[in-house]
Amino acid sequence: MKTEARVWWTLLLLASAWISWRAMTGGIGVGYEQTLDGVTVPSTATEARLGFAEASGGRTAGIWTAAFLTLAVFSFLYQDNVIYKLSESLFIGVSAAYWMVVSFWTVLVPNLWGKLFPAATQAWALPGTSPVRDDHWWINIIPLMLGVMLLWRLAPRGGWISRWPLAFIIGTTAGLKLISYLQADFLSQIRSSIKPVLVFDAAGNLQWGASLSSSLLLISTLAALSYFFFSWEHKGMMGKVSRMGVWVLMITFGAAFANTVMARIALLGIRFEFLFDDWLWLVDINQERLG
Repeated sequence: MKTEARVWWTLLLLASAWISWRAMTGGIGVGYEQTLDGVTVPSTATEARLGFAEASGGRTAGIWTAAFLTLAVFSFLYQDNVIYKLSESLFIGVSAAYWMVVSFWTVLVPNLWGKLFPAATQAWALPGTSPVRDDHWWINIIPLMLGVMLLWRLAPRGGWISRWPLAFIIGTTAGLKLISYLQADFLSQIRSSIKPVLVFDAAGNLQWGASLSSSLLLISTLAALSYFFFSWEHKGMMGKVSRMGVWVLMITFGAAFANTVMARIALLGIRFEFLFDDWLWLVDINQERLG
């Protein structure tokens, strides 16, 4: 066994021993619940100490399972292993199953079966809907046929049939998204960039901050656009302006990437908070274990 592996196994055994000792003596990773107006809701250790709540086996098992899966994902930082692959497969499988069920009850049932068979759907799944069919209910047969054709890919023969509904979905989605993105992103950005260079207030005084911001926006926009203007050789003044456009693009991409990284770091912080607070009880951020 390599020295690095010995070190990791030693740390793992020490951590396991410490967690076991804390679980037997200090009571870590315990979930509590209480009943309010006939409804079971999550609770805290403080309320359990006061007699208003009690330990929940299901919530405790959930905390320990979540902690194990979190550490299993973190184990990839050491190397690829079976535990990481197990957690990855479990995450993908549970996510796919969850969204399949959500899509079934929020899309198929109300938008397809509820239109084709409203009375049966009302009696079976959606009691608050109308049992009367719409005047043009038969139009919903078309998406039903497309859905059946899409599932044809699972058949041993005739897989080419599924290409027709797939092409319809891709084409329709692309057309709808094109219009929405043009209005929400492209045109709005053009509209936001059309600003007066010199900004004055109601009294006629020059607003230096707003004017500087508008001027910087105008210069940066023209510099970035000049980088993609290839009909004019990038030499002389054009080369300097396009070089400035490169800086504008790099700053923009860097800011966008940093924003994405900060969002991921926030998610990482949430997982650490869960491990140290909800599971190990090393910190008490929400003051849930007072007394």
